[in-house]
Parts: sequence; structure tokens; C-alpha cells
Amino acid sequence: MDEAPAPRHLRSLAGLFLKLGLTAFGGPAAHIAMMEDEVVRRRKWMDHAAFLDLLGLCNLLPGPNSTELAIFIGRALAGWRGLVLAGLCFIVPAALLTLGFAALYGHFGRLPAAQGFLLGIQPVVLAIVAQAVWNLGRSALRTWRNVLLGVAVLAASLLGIQEALLILGAGAISLLLARPRPRAAALGMALLPLPAVPALAAPFSLGGLFWVFLKVGATLFGSGYVLIAFLRTDLVHRLGWLTETQLLDAVAVGQVTPGPVFTTATFIGYLLGSWRGALVATTAIFLPAFLLVGASAFFLPRIRKSPSVSAFMRGVNAAAVGLMATALWDLGRATLASPWTAALGLAAAWLLIRRRVNTTWVIAGGGLAGYLLHLGH
Repeated sequence: MDEAPAPRHLRSLAGLFLKLGLTAFGGPAAHIAMMEDEVVRRRKWMDHAAFLDLLGLCNLLPGPNSTELAIFIGRALAGWRGLVLAGLCFIVPAALLTLGFAALYGHFGRLPAAQGFLLGIQPVVLAIVAQAVWNLGRSALRTWRNVLLGVAVLAASLLGIQEALLILGAGAISLLLARPRPRAAALGMALLPLPAVPALAAPFSLGGLFWVFLKVGATLFGSGYVLIAFLRTDLVHRLGWLTETQLLDAVAVGQVTPGPVFTTATFIGYLLGSWRGALVATTAIFLPAFLLVGASAFFLPRIRKSPSVSAFMRGVNAAAVGLMATALWDLGRATLASPWTAALGLAAAWLLIRRRVNTTWVIAGGGLAGYLLHLGH
């Protein structure tokens, strides 16, 4: 395979990912498609085979896939400086936009007009999560084993078992079913009945915020929407730092802004600890992506074709769908409290799944509908 031409200067790489960080709406799948168009088709910095190879590596790592792909592309084209530059240029514009929304929310979020807008957005967020569950479920739950794993994770999550344990346990069970070893299988199956972590409110601290988001960035597999399930467990139920409504509003802002959905962390960090909290949360959730991509440059190319890795990832993907279904169930019960919110959620689901309308427009429409309905009361 001939080596594709690299960008002439780091400035070209920075310019591309700054542009994507400001215009890449629509979630990880849309981000990846835009990167392929720019890097492969337009600039011809790499060929399709090299791009797909990097995308395959991203699927083996926890964290935000589209952000990790940006970091991988930077590493492949311009070494370690490219790794850092591409990642920061993709993340920072979205984080700054989210920070601006967080500041406005902190100031206006409880005023009647803004409240109506946010109430209209929340059912749309549920529809977006439902769309992700549907699309990923069709891909991840193709065998009866994966269906059973997904259902088991859903049930265990509803009982309060930690998400990270369920993700790793499902991957281990999938691997052991593919390559059974009696002793290892018994150990893997023992992961599921681990007790739930009791809810224990704790005073807010920047150190605690850092560790919560570092754990999420280092252990979250699957779509960025699984982020909702992780954050609900830690910030809403275990620590009591957020309400369900605040979490939904944070996810909505992460959706309506371009760039990584993980900039939801910026919004939450600002709500909890002003600009220092925003900086801490954003740094913590994205730091593992840089470290994992840097480390994987040495060892992942040797193991990505391993049947064992593939079997493990099938279980991880099934667990991700189960966790998203749990979040959808719990958030739906909290959000769809009136006929009009239920109708708005169903309309948004129809537009997203059947008509394939861009998520940004659906969120904007939901917010406008909520605002107008609020004015009428």
C-alpha cells in the first residue's frame, strides 16, 4: 500500500479539526463520516484502508470514538504533536460553546421562558437515546447470546450494579462462551451478582469531580449515549450532586452543540463548580482518550485481529445497549409526565428514526414547541 501524502504543516491539521470542532453536528457517526470525507476524499492524506484501520482500533478502546479517531488521525499524520493538536482542536471549540450554554443556563435556566424551552428539549433527548438504542441494538444483538447478555445487563443495571462491572463482566462472559475454560468461566459469571453500590450523598469537591469523569472516560464503551447511564449512577444517585432534570439538560446541550457529545462534562462541571469545575471535568473525561490512543500505537495493531478480542467486544457492545435501555427507561419515567411531553417525544422519535431528520433540527424544534406551549399557560 502506497503511503498517502501527509499535511504540509501542522497548521493544516489544526485548521481541519478546528473546522470539524465547529461544524460537526449529528453525533459520532456523523463526525466519522465528515472526517472520512475531509481526510480521505478531499485532502487525500490517507487511503480508505488506512482510515478503516484506525476506525477499527477506536472500536476496541473505551471513550468517545469520534474524538479518538481524530486523535488517531493526528498521530498517523503528524506524530505525537499531531496527536495532541488534532484532539485539542476537535474538543476545545465544542467545549467553549458548551461552556457558554452552561453560563446562560446558570443565569436563565430557572426563568419561565428558558424553562419552557428546556422542558421541550428533554423529550427529544429521550427520542435520541431511543434511536441510538434501536440502531445499536440491531447491530450488537444479532445472536441469542448477545440478546441474553443485553437483557441480563439491563436487569442488573436496574438493580443498581455498577456500569463498569457490567461492561467488563459482559465482555468476559462473551469471551468465555466463545473460548470456554471452566475455571475462568466461573470467575467471569461471578461478576454479575456483585452487590450494588449504595447511594451515599457526599459534599461536592473538584477532586471528586475529576475522579468521576476520569472513570467515565477510561471505562465507557460504546456510544456516547451510554454516558447518560454512567453519569446517572454517580452524579444523580450515588453522590446526589445533580438532578435528573439537570442531567437531561446537560445531555441536550451536548447534542445541540457541534463536536463530541462528551462535552456534556463541561456543562455539568460548570453547574457544579463554575469555570474551574468545567475545566476539571472536561480534562478528566478526555484525558484517557489521549493516553489510550498514545499507548495503543504500540500494541493494539498486533491484537486487533485476535478472535478473543472480537469475542470480548461483542459482549461489551451488548452490555452498552442494555445500559442505554436502562437509562431510557428511568429517564422516560421522570420526563414523560404529561400528554404533551409524551406526544413530543413520540413525534421526535418518528422524525429521527423514520424521517432521519438531523438531531440538531429536532432538538431546536422541540425547544421551540416547549417555549410556545409554556407561553400558552
